[in-house]
Amino acid sequence: MTGVLFTLLVAAAFGAATRPNIIFIYADDLRWDTLGVVAKEQGDSARFPWVQTPQLDRLAVQSIRFRESFVATSLCSPGRANVMTSKYGHLTGVIGNGAHLPPETITFAKHLREAGYTTGYYGKWHMRDQRDRPEYDHFASFVGQGRYFDCPFLVDGKETPTKGWVDDVSTDYAIKFIDQQPRDKPFFAWLGFKSPHGPRGGNNLPDRVKDLYKNEKARPTPNTSISAIYTANERTQDKSENPGQVEGHRDFMRHVTAIDRAIGRVLDALERAGRLENTLVILTSDNGYYLGEHGLGDKRSAYDESLRVPLLIRVPGAAKSANAVNDAMVLNLDYGPTILDYAGAKPLSGAQGRSLRPLLEGRRPTDWRTAFFYEYFREGNFAAPTVLALRTTTHKLTTYPGHKDWTEVFDLKKDPYEVSNLASSKPELVAQLQRQFDQEAKAVAFRWPEGYSADGDAAVPATKTKAGKKKQ
Repeated sequence: MTGVLFTLLVAAAFGAATRPNIIFIYADDLRWDTLGVVAKEQGDSARFPWVQTPQLDRLAVQSIRFRESFVATSLCSPGRANVMTSKYGHLTGVIGNGAHLPPETITFAKHLREAGYTTGYYGKWHMRDQRDRPEYDHFASFVGQGRYFDCPFLVDGKETPTKGWVDDVSTDYAIKFIDQQPRDKPFFAWLGFKSPHGPRGGNNLPDRVKDLYKNEKARPTPNTSISAIYTANERTQDKSENPGQVEGHRDFMRHVTAIDRAIGRVLDALERAGRLENTLVILTSDNGYYLGEHGLGDKRSAYDESLRVPLLIRVPGAAKSANAVNDAMVLNLDYGPTILDYAGAKPLSGAQGRSLRPLLEGRRPTDWRTAFFYEYFREGNFAAPTVLALRTTTHKLTTYPGHKDWTEVFDLKKDPYEVSNLASSKPELVAQLQRQFDQEAKAVAFRWPEGYSADGDAAVPATKTKAGKKKQ
């Protein structure tokens, strides 16, 4: 079926007035537990019980909050490609932060436009230095990581100077787009924040949050006093009381609270325009982030602090499902199919995720996933090795190609902090999880990307540095 014919059928079946507007809010490195509503729910086990996110909590009260929400790769560019295509990086070719989105890539934005939506993209794109924003009618977006203050933006392709804190500037552009949209045509807007990605703190913060959390400390957890298996010889002490790390935690939360206000401004703009009740709002993050767990910062590897992300979805007519939680296992691969489902648009061919609409309507299909395959391919400048993992609702098997002795198995119900590795003591469990790992790898058509192999030392890419040596 052609795109034009599909659009006509959609318009006839749904009508512009009944199709929702869609806002997709995408933070960078936002942990799942750095929302006030989650900290409150966790009680005494919360690491950051003092974090202030009144606008995220406001959205959560109007939304369905998914408590078992994960990513297929915990890294910026692959995560974005996962969302846009509903496919794993080994299929899209975006496996690290050094690639543009390939020009031939079919994304959900293309199908939205074909279905009659006006599309806008605002803020962080993060596909190396890519300057185009394929399938977006309007965009105001910065290149690469940009900078926190007075960041140049590309506004519909034209380089434009800006003043102020970058996430406020992105929000300004998104609100302007919302305000300009006609009533007779639905719209989609992607708002991508830089926060809480580094460099954090100090002059990278807006004044409104610089004095927050002066006397606060993160609570330690059982896994802040142990090392990741691949850094065991490098990190052996609990650094949770280190003054630099304590202040780093505060800065992380200051960035979270800063974007919290921006999220409130978007909700206010929708309310002012009388459009909130016919708008699907999705709030999530590209990946989780370590804040000292397993002796780590950053993300990339497969402990849950890295894999798990917040996910709030406010459906049109939100009063019907306000303040609900859902514990089905969901992935970032599911966002695109969900958006297209609500838009009445053509689905993505070969999508590896599925629409969350049944879950949002209170139905869980009997064949809903209970496990997923995770992948990360080592980048030469980072400590995290190549990781392939199986995460189920109850267990995890993590493998490190080239390092069989690092294999990890965790019973997540008994050991949610992933402290007790069962790989050597539970051979029957390992064998069972390995069979399931193989099934999931086959189901997602796993293959080694070009430059990687299953039998090299940590499967590093066979490219050369300036010195002419292979990256290690």
